Amino acid sequence: KSSNKIDFNVGVILDLASPESPVGRIGMSCLSIARSDFYSLHPDYKSRLVFHIRDSNNSVVDAAAAALDLLQEVKVDAIIGPQQSTQVDFLMDLGERARVPIISFSATSPSLVPQSPFFVQTAQSDATQVQAIVSIVEAFKWAQVVIMYEETEFGNGIIPSLSNSLQDAHVRVSYRSVFPKSATDDFIGKELYKMMAMQTRVFLVHTSQSLGKRVFLKARELGMMSEGYVWIVTSGLTDLFNLVDSEVVEAMQGVIGVRPLIPKSKEFESFASRWLRKFLLANENHTMIKPTEVSVFGLWAYDTFWALAMAAERVGNNITHVTKNGADVAHAGPFAVEVSETGPKILEALLKIKFPGLAGEFSLVNGQLEQTSYEIVNVVGRNERQVGTWAPSSGISKNLKSIIWPGDSTKEPKGWEIPVINGKKLRIGVPKKPGFNEFLKVEIDPKTNTPNVTGYYKEVFDAVMKSLPYYVPYDYVPYPFFNSNGSKTGNYDNLVHEVSLQENYDGALGDITITATRSTYADFTLPYAEGGVASIVPVKYEDVNDIFTFLEPLTIELWLTMAVFYISTALAIWILANRTNVGSPAQHAGMVCYFPFFPGEGIEANLLCLILVTWAFVASLLNSIYTASLSSRITVARLRPMVTDVSQLTKNGHFVGCQEGSFLFDFLKTTLKFDEAKIKTFKSAEACEEALSLGSKNGGVSAYYDVMPHIKLLLSRNCGKYMIVGPIHRTDGFAFAFSKGSPLVADISRAIIQRIEDGTILEIEQRMTIGKECSEPETNSSPTSVTLRSFLVLFAITGCVTLTCLLVSLLRHLHTKRSFPQRISDFNSKVGFFVISLREYFKPNETSSLPRTADMQAEMDTM
Repeated sequence: KSSNKIDFNVGVILDLASPESPVGRIGMSCLSIARSDFYSLHPDYKSRLVFHIRDSNNSVVDAAAAALDLLQEVKVDAIIGPQQSTQVDFLMDLGERARVPIISFSATSPSLVPQSPFFVQTAQSDATQVQAIVSIVEAFKWAQVVIMYEETEFGNGIIPSLSNSLQDAHVRVSYRSVFPKSATDDFIGKELYKMMAMQTRVFLVHTSQSLGKRVFLKARELGMMSEGYVWIVTSGLTDLFNLVDSEVVEAMQGVIGVRPLIPKSKEFESFASRWLRKFLLANENHTMIKPTEVSVFGLWAYDTFWALAMAAERVGNNITHVTKNGADVAHAGPFAVEVSETGPKILEALLKIKFPGLAGEFSLVNGQLEQTSYEIVNVVGRNERQVGTWAPSSGISKNLKSIIWPGDSTKEPKGWEIPVINGKKLRIGVPKKPGFNEFLKVEIDPKTNTPNVTGYYKEVFDAVMKSLPYYVPYDYVPYPFFNSNGSKTGNYDNLVHEVSLQENYDGALGDITITATRSTYADFTLPYAEGGVASIVPVKYEDVNDIFTFLEPLTIELWLTMAVFYISTALAIWILANRTNVGSPAQHAGMVCYFPFFPGEGIEANLLCLILVTWAFVASLLNSIYTASLSSRITVARLRPMVTDVSQLTKNGHFVGCQEGSFLFDFLKTTLKFDEAKIKTFKSAEACEEALSLGSKNGGVSAYYDVMPHIKLLLSRNCGKYMIVGPIHRTDGFAFAFSKGSPLVADISRAIIQRIEDGTILEIEQRMTIGKECSEPETNSSPTSVTLRSFLVLFAITGCVTLTCLLVSLLRHLHTKRSFPQRISDFNSKVGFFVISLREYFKPNETSSLPRTADMQAEMDTM
């Protein structure tokens, strides 16, 4: 060794003897080639990395003991390794104590880096492949997946990132299968059988190679590597595929995997061929390890040595020797280690190293290898075919259409299917009840004890299921609402809850309304029937022979106003007629009574005629409207609801009814605020009709509430007997219910839309119309009473004309008296004079001269 060379002691901790984990031997061979290549290309470098190799024996304890030996005895400046994430999790604390960087090219758990600044991950973190996996799931529009992972630091590290990314993509994780590292074949079989009984057929596998091989062998044994299944493995399993034996390869046919995309170059080809020859020669006794290509872990190991050697050279140019401060010891006891002076400098230099490595661009970001692109491979035969690539900036670059799926199928899996185990089919619950069966009726054949389901809802469900792009076998399973003795056993809420449990029912159909409570534990398709809650009340006919029918065409206000104007107009006419000297007072009174019906006859005064013409116009118009309205009321019968204001039902304590077993009981109590004691439930339409006919006072109900399809049915069966009163309360319509997360919901919803648009559901509705067509009774079949508002303007004009005529007549009378101005000035009180003048004005014309001034003054004095 040349005296001017500076040695940097580097510990290497890998699993070198374990037959189940070839990564250690692959990494060690790549490190050896990297050291030879680096220093042959850089002979002038002053620094040299000196390896101190320890075998961790696939054990956390052995890895910790090896690290202590390297830190306490060898006093290394850096440690490459350990191999497993679980081992790194323990060693990081030792490295931080000694201020020695722990550099791993194989520990890929995302949770490691934030724990210690002295840990450097020169491998792609497992978190970087998450988006590539999620992009595959999104590309095929799979709605739910099952995640299978081992219960280690390696297995658990990726789960938070993977779950969050799937959630962001609106993909549901229907189940998480956690395997202990030492899981037995029996445990694996039970877990796989449990998943086989689920609907989900997309499995994401993140395990070590040793556990992954056993999982796929057992999956093939159970028939889970057949058509319809989807298996996606993470980069750890994908990269080591070429190391497994032929039996495992046969079991993994059709598997999709992701792994970092390695750029091909002359340097890569040269290294790969040299490494393969050297590795096969060195491991010719290991029959289980026969790689066909270099592992990405080996490439990361190669690049790790180059980066560390460059960092050591930068540090070595700034110091002439490497020393340890023996007095500076971190902690005490068996884990006491000396604090390195060189370690922090190497770490600082390493984090700044950038160069084009064999695995791609070497660049560390926050202690982790910067994310690169991934390739998507498909296991076919003994080879892995690249079927696409994924880049952080552009996503998937190919359409993934050339994939060969498990079962040697080229048909794109839908990602789920109804599990048919031991001949079982999809179980669709149908409500069995004694009444309200017009839309869905369930009867049990006494001979075969099998259900016979008929009705509109059943026909719609059959039509929708037939239109699915795949076949779904199903059977109808009755759900009884009542026992044979009539006692209640369930309701619609219970039926939907049973569906969520998936013990007896996988779905349900019928007049099931979507509610907020039900949607918390079940998923619903789009509605196939209208929603809304309405109330009906009995109606009655008006009696056209009532003795007061003649008053109804006009409102009370209008009748009173007409009377007031009739009297006031008659009074005005009498005053003007009195001024014209047309007879005795008795004649005047008779004229007032009959003149409105014979306006203008025998009257010559212009003012009087003007009043009469105006009044005659109003009277004629009122007479015409009154005659027409009264004729209509007598000839046309009118229906009236027995309850006109539904708010009065609660205020007056009326009884109301609804269908038993439905959500309407809670709706009336909670939403409409009815007293629970005032709500009656009915098992059949006949029972509610009888209650409506009795009324609240006779033990029945005043109103009946139900959903719109049932309300329309009751109206059609009882034309003219009931009518809808009050608002229609908005609710979601009837829909099919399935267990939470069922992939059938989306497909059936799309099928419902198609059947609505192509008219299939409308055709079924018309073909299965229940009851005769009957329009709802109209509340306004006869004219309403005429109100005062309609004649306000006419009455105002009539009043103004009358008052104006009286005022003009008075002024003319006063003006015709020649001594009028003088007499006004002679009186002490002008008001008193005006009053006496008015009195004089109303006297007959022949005695209407004004009194003398003195006499008038005397009269006023006596007032």
